[in-house]
Amino acid sequence: MRLRTALTDLVGVEHPVVQTGMGWVAGPRLVAATAEAGGLGILASATMTFAELEAAVAEVKGRTTRPFGVNLRADAADASDRVDLLIREGVRVASFALAPKREFIERLKAAGSVVVPSIGAAKHARKVAEWGADAVIVQGGEGGGHTGGVATTLLLPSVLDAVDIPVVAAGGFFDGRGLAAALAYGAAGVAMGTRFLLTRESTVPDAVKQQYLQRDLNGTVVTTRVDGMPHRVLRTDLVEHLEQSSRVTGLYHAARNAQRFKRLTGLRWREMVREGLATKHGKEQTWSQMIMAANTPMLLRAGLVEGDTDAGVLASGQVVGMLDDLPSVRELIERIVDDAAAIIGKLPAVLTD
Repeated sequence: MRLRTALTDLVGVEHPVVQTGMGWVAGPRLVAATAEAGGLGILASATMTFAELEAAVAEVKGRTTRPFGVNLRADAADASDRVDLLIREGVRVASFALAPKREFIERLKAAGSVVVPSIGAAKHARKVAEWGADAVIVQGGEGGGHTGGVATTLLLPSVLDAVDIPVVAAGGFFDGRGLAAALAYGAAGVAMGTRFLLTRESTVPDAVKQQYLQRDLNGTVVTTRVDGMPHRVLRTDLVEHLEQSSRVTGLYHAARNAQRFKRLTGLRWREMVREGLATKHGKEQTWSQMIMAANTPMLLRAGLVEGDTDAGVLASGQVVGMLDDLPSVRELIERIVDDAAAIIGKLPAVLTD
């Protein structure tokens, strides 16, 4: 079964299903599997060095000839070089975690790339649309990782009313019912993170996947104690400790992990400070919050890569409480699309004269 939408036409994928660019999770294996199954896989580059991103793009291209995307941090020190890499390698979709510079949009579009920023408010959607973005991904408060306080059911229609470009809905989606509902709202597709994290192709350790599968609908919490910004994560002993600990204790552990992240990525302190300053975005953040922001990649890596849930943080959407299996990516996408098509096919029956 196939569903043709503005997203499938724009990107050239078979199904209107997007696998989001989750740091430490959305690597070449998961992205290529999504592409091969007919969806849009997005490679996460924020936790990669430039050399690692080059290698990851090459690996995805070695695994599939279908379209895929790369998620970029617009405020990264080498963002311009990464844009050049995407253009040089012919990456179909450039996804941005923060509003991209107008210059980046223009360069990518001139090269034939599709630019799809992630946004969290209608006013941000208007801005990037005016700058030439081809589509947007809008995530409601149900989503994992950094999130806002407005539910998808309200945020999505507000964005659809604000722009004329395709809108992809994220936050709270995991099955065909969600896809059918998103299309009924007027969205061009859905984007999912946690649901793709819990697939067989995901490289997250199996023991960690089981921790996700054991959670109910109250198994996540939005905390500011990870990096000073609202962050939806699984409720774990570490998160509970962070919530209850003093800011001085949190700052001490953040500084230690920031040093580990510096060694891992090869970034200099000057670069880390510059990127920390860039996270302000007009917000009144303290220096301790900026150090916490530098610490976040290490907390996520410990849990999602090393499997150390005692020392790591596990980003998760609320949908984790609805999930109880580990399908292959192909099984997942085909099931979602088939179920959505069946639901849509029944809708004419509710119409009466």
